[in-house]
Amino acid sequence: MEQPADWTEPGAHPVAPGVFRIPLALPIPSLHSVNVYVIEDPAGPVLIDSGWTMPDSRTALAGALRTLGHRLDDVSQFVVTHAHWDHYSQALTLRASFGTRVRIGRGERLSIEASAAGDRPVHARQADLLRRCGAAGLADEVLAAERGEHEAVPDTLPDGWLDDGERIDLARRGLDVFATPGHTRGHIVLRDAAAGLLFSGDHVLPHISPSIGLESAPEPKPLRSYLASLRLVRDMPDTLLLPAHGPVTASTHTRIDELIEHHEARLDTAAQQVRAGHATAHEVARAMPWTRRQLKLDDLDVFSRMLAVLEIDAHLDVLVDQGVLDAGESGGVRRYAPRA
Repeated sequence: MEQPADWTEPGAHPVAPGVFRIPLALPIPSLHSVNVYVIEDPAGPVLIDSGWTMPDSRTALAGALRTLGHRLDDVSQFVVTHAHWDHYSQALTLRASFGTRVRIGRGERLSIEASAAGDRPVHARQADLLRRCGAAGLADEVLAAERGEHEAVPDTLPDGWLDDGERIDLARRGLDVFATPGHTRGHIVLRDAAAGLLFSGDHVLPHISPSIGLESAPEPKPLRSYLASLRLVRDMPDTLLLPAHGPVTASTHTRIDELIEHHEARLDTAAQQVRAGHATAHEVARAMPWTRRQLKLDDLDVFSRMLAVLEIDAHLDVLVDQGVLDAGESGGVRRYAPRA
């Protein structure tokens, strides 16, 4: 079905019979908006993801649902792809108001519970990893930047956990749940095979490659998991791609092929930089260009620099697994060298 030229245009846009896309604004300029998908069901609308919990987002969601003949308290359940604020937090707020059921992938439990402990900064684990990457100064910047300014990831448990291979049976369609760890360890996608739809969350995005392992309790090898998850979905029959950020896209396969090619190129470039004598993830990241504008690492904002260095760290770990590089740690810093 035809979509607006600007995917962030407010409203409830039909994407398939009985399925609508509602973009909700975010307080993150680089992401612009998040898509919440509405599935019509006799028991009440089922929403895939929920948006960021803030008054403007709640008002926009209520207004879009109203055009479909629904109110916020008509929503029967939220099915959430992962526990980042722009996907999970508004579901929790609306549950508090209306008792709406909220479900999320079981793999998110570790990060939700780690956040609930509340005894460390939001990006404490990322700061630890940055120090291992040889970027102690950047780690200090990250922690300083988030003080008093950055909300924690949602720390409230859902009403139910969704497992890999589970099927959500609705009156007119079934949604198959697939665990796709990488972006977070508990990320899931939802596939409506009969209608040829993939609700991809942040796993497959049409314009950007998602961050890897940005969570309170990241797994040790998030890029390895992410690439395996891409291939898992690539091996399924092709579908319409319904992403959390960006426009509806005709072919999931085409975009996955592009993402795999992107990461293969980054792996090659990272290996070349180690061969050139850059020994830590921070050094490698500083030697590489970033964004489509080919910026230097130091030209990025502090949060983007954090993501860039951790992305390179994940790529270097994959290169060690592939036998391309060797790694060793001294003084709390991990260093890499070409394998002889």
